[in-house]
Amino acid sequence: MLVARAKLDPHPEPVDLRIGNGLITALDGHLDPVRDEEVLDARGGAVIPGLHDHHVHLSATAARLASVDVGPAAARDREGFGELLRTAPAGAGGWIRAVGYHDRVAGPLDRAGLDALRAGVPVRVQHGTGELWVLNGAAIAATGLDDVHAPGVERDAQGRVTGRIWRMDAWLREVTPPVARRFDALGRAAAAAGITGFTDATAGRDERSVRDLRAAAGPGGLPQRRLLLRSDAWFPPAGDPEAGAYKIVLDDERLPDLDALVDVVRAAHDRGVPVAVHCVTRVQTVLTAAAIEGAGPRRGDRIEHGSVIPAELVAPLARLGVAVVTQPGFIADRGDRYLADVDPRDVDDLYRARSLVDGGITLAAGSDAPFGPIDPWTAIRTAATRAAPSGAVVGPGEAVPAATALGWYLADPRHLGRTRSVHVGAPADLVVLDGPIDAVLRDPGPSAVRATVVGGVVVHPA
Repeated sequence: MLVARAKLDPHPEPVDLRIGNGLITALDGHLDPVRDEEVLDARGGAVIPGLHDHHVHLSATAARLASVDVGPAAARDREGFGELLRTAPAGAGGWIRAVGYHDRVAGPLDRAGLDALRAGVPVRVQHGTGELWVLNGAAIAATGLDDVHAPGVERDAQGRVTGRIWRMDAWLREVTPPVARRFDALGRAAAAAGITGFTDATAGRDERSVRDLRAAAGPGGLPQRRLLLRSDAWFPPAGDPEAGAYKIVLDDERLPDLDALVDVVRAAHDRGVPVAVHCVTRVQTVLTAAAIEGAGPRRGDRIEHGSVIPAELVAPLARLGVAVVTQPGFIADRGDRYLADVDPRDVDDLYRARSLVDGGITLAAGSDAPFGPIDPWTAIRTAATRAAPSGAVVGPGEAVPAATALGWYLADPRHLGRTRSVHVGAPADLVVLDGPIDAVLRDPGPSAVRATVVGGVVVHPA
């Protein structure tokens, strides 16, 4: 393949790139096409490395595309929520699977609340945080939840199951019919936005889920490259090309003590693997910093989300060399809710960016889809504006230039401190933009993506 007339920094004039065997093999001011060579004309548009989403949940995102969306934009109140459930077509086994719920719609859900809206068929609703599922009476009966005694099963004062279950996705997969997953639609949407790679951060990964993702790869599915965070159930040896850091999930309701967390971090490090720690509250971030310091940091250690990072932790995290994988898209999606619901003491600490950059901390960005918007250009624009849906600004002092935020998506997924570039010998994972990079970044959006190439194959436009 030949990519012609590409604007490539720092070259002042357009250049041509030749691709062979999935790599960039030549770069010059002019290259003549060889016989039968495919030519992609960039028409003077910028060509940049493909964007990498550094924190996503692929199976859940593909399943969401085949589920009922009951988020605040779709269900504005209890009546609208009930209407969506009543009119939703049943899926496999007669189940209704709804996702994206927020308490602002109809308050905290339980089995009684769901039964009042849709009874007679099994219904399960996922909270927008991704941590909680709520089952109605029919779903409880179908799964045998009444007889399950596990830390994630909530019961009332009389010991009766409320229908609320926390972090029990693996159990749900075992006791519910298979969920349709639209990997094809996900792959197309991501390619249209210029995404050429994903780091899947799903907790509790097992061999079956890995097989599912491998089966979804390639034409007609997910053409993007992938890196998978490790778990206790899937921990390949260090050096595995598909495996990333070891995922640790912290929950304020069941926090380990410091010594126990130090032992977990040290055990991963002893096996040659860095850690990726889920931190969405102040206490989780403080505990993680202390644990990594206690265990001794390892290159590649990272904090997932960093939703609340106290100012006093910036210097210690920089000293430890811990990277932060942030989600500025959450401000675009949930900023008004943050301003209304978050403890005022935490608002200035929400999804820090400028202070982390200035403090010497490596940042990368991800979507956390399906719990956040997958479009990276929304996140890039929001990192520069810090604007919530209403236009209110969340932490204006944490804004960064759009070019800085774009760099978070160009980070090498295995070495977040390195920025990928377009050069001879580099993988041919490329995005062709509809104009010069500075013009695109003045108003970033997916419509600026003219073409996306993964491993030398054009995956968008199809």
